[in-house]
Amino acid sequence: HVQLVESGGGSVQAGGSLRLTCVASGYTSGTMGWFRQAPGKEREGVAAVYTGTSLRMTAHFAEGRFTISQDNSKKTTYLQMNSLELEDSGVYYCAASPAQWAELNQRSYTYWGQGTQVTVS
Repeated sequence: HVQLVESGGGSVQAGGSLRLTCVASGYTSGTMGWFRQAPGKEREGVAAVYTGTSLRMTAHFAEGRFTISQDNSKKTTYLQMNSLELEDSGVYYCAASPAQWAELNQRSYTYWGQGTQVTVS
């Protein structure tokens, strides 16, 4: 049984930073992704990484500001967010796609966390 638990969200001023953490249990390998959803908007992909490799993808809006990384020994995926903007506010979700490179295709992700709120003001 796969479980994903996110943490690290909160309120921050524009220009500030946050680091989101996703701890996975019952999950071996595949793509780990971060997605976000702002009020009234569709959920969108932020960044993804294939466990144990350097293969990763970052959405255009996140390039140069957000970095996805992983600690396989802890089964943890991070999203370091710098230079946060008002438009970055929303609920951020961690997701897992077993045994395949899913890029940021939401339909390819099987498991989802409960989400963590990020508010930029």
